[in-house]
Amino acid sequence: MGKYFGTDGFRGEANKELTASRAFQVGRYLGWYYGQDHEDGRARIIIGKDTRRSSYTLEYALSAGLTSSGADAYLLHVTTTPSVSYCCRTGGFDCGIMISASHNPFYDNGIKIMRANGQKIEAEIEEKIEAYMDGESEEIPLAEREKMGNVIDYAAGRNRYIGYLMTVPTRAFNGMKVGLDCANGASWNIARAVYEALGAKVYVTNNTPDGVNINENCGSTHIDGLRKFVLDNGLNVGFAYDGDADRCLAVDENGNAVNGDHIMYICGKHLKEEGLLDGNTVVTTVMSNMGLYKALGALDIRTEKTPVGDKYVAENMMKNGFVLGGEQSGHIIFGKYATTGDGILTSLMVMMTMLDKKMPLSMLAEGMKMYPQVLKNVIVTDKDETMNSPLVIKAVSEMEEKLGANGRVLLRKSGTEPVLRVMSEAVDAGDCAYAVDYIIEAMNKAGKLIKVK
Repeated sequence: MGKYFGTDGFRGEANKELTASRAFQVGRYLGWYYGQDHEDGRARIIIGKDTRRSSYTLEYALSAGLTSSGADAYLLHVTTTPSVSYCCRTGGFDCGIMISASHNPFYDNGIKIMRANGQKIEAEIEEKIEAYMDGESEEIPLAEREKMGNVIDYAAGRNRYIGYLMTVPTRAFNGMKVGLDCANGASWNIARAVYEALGAKVYVTNNTPDGVNINENCGSTHIDGLRKFVLDNGLNVGFAYDGDADRCLAVDENGNAVNGDHIMYICGKHLKEEGLLDGNTVVTTVMSNMGLYKALGALDIRTEKTPVGDKYVAENMMKNGFVLGGEQSGHIIFGKYATTGDGILTSLMVMMTMLDKKMPLSMLAEGMKMYPQVLKNVIVTDKDETMNSPLVIKAVSEMEEKLGANGRVLLRKSGTEPVLRVMSEAVDAGDCAYAVDYIIEAMNKAGKLIKVK
């Protein structure tokens, strides 16, 4: 993790950590860097944004930086992160930029940068951007006269992405009553269009963004609202997206939450039955539940683990030719159709599995039992010092020994906050809570603890 860029781009509070001047610098560097690949120095870079009020400021700042370095900036306007990825890999763009802080509150924002293939950029490029921002590299020349770049309206790219999603299902959704929680975010004007075109009877909630209500008590991080919505309207299924719609969680017809691990189990099993699970492997992160590994193991499906972050999942999948991977949080990657997590695509794949199997979502999820899990976020004085503290190392080791083969503990750094995440899984929920609190107390004894969030 760099000074500005974490596991999911440059993220921080708008006009504090993430300012318009910083965004301008990012645009300046990217326009120059990718312009070197062109004889005329003119890179083609696409920009999308979510519904946060600050997204407009950052869009204009990035566009100014790009064009002042001689690049052309193509604006998708309000759209989803996966739509930017799709346009990158199908439209011949040098890179893509998404302005979003994903599931964070409205006052945060972020800059996610994607390669031409739609995957997130390499850490090496992020390091070069940081060096430029801190004045540690040579100044970049300004483009002059006819060499200055253009700003081009590219709303057509978003429409092509919508059309692409409509082609993925192999059957119509006629007769299905589907709920969509759009988190007052980027999916608000896309998800309904896709589902209505496929014949579903669509019930949409949290689709009136006002710049400050994105993710506010709604979407994939606040699933209880959708659970009630599904039950109140007698729906077959509900899907909740996050602010930039690269995540999806589901709710079955009985109002039960279905998380990303459930979705990987359901879709992995179906793909294997259809002979489409290349490599007979599902790629997960270290945060996936033990129940997923046991359920997939019972089906003779292999698993691989990566660090937390869908970009690591995507890298593993591309390197090994795997077609399914993701995170418990709902970042699911279907390698045949996309190179990054796509919430709307994920919901379509779940719908297809339900229709192919002629089974409700509740029955499809029955084969996987979630182990109790406790996760606490701890603000500490220094993440690295805390993780290397002898007291903390000893506490983690003791809890691993105590839980044995029937559980596990995990201590990891947040990629976007001054936080350590302490997680435990076990057969017994009480054992989970004890293990987490024991490790946090060790942090306190080591003098590293500031606050448990």
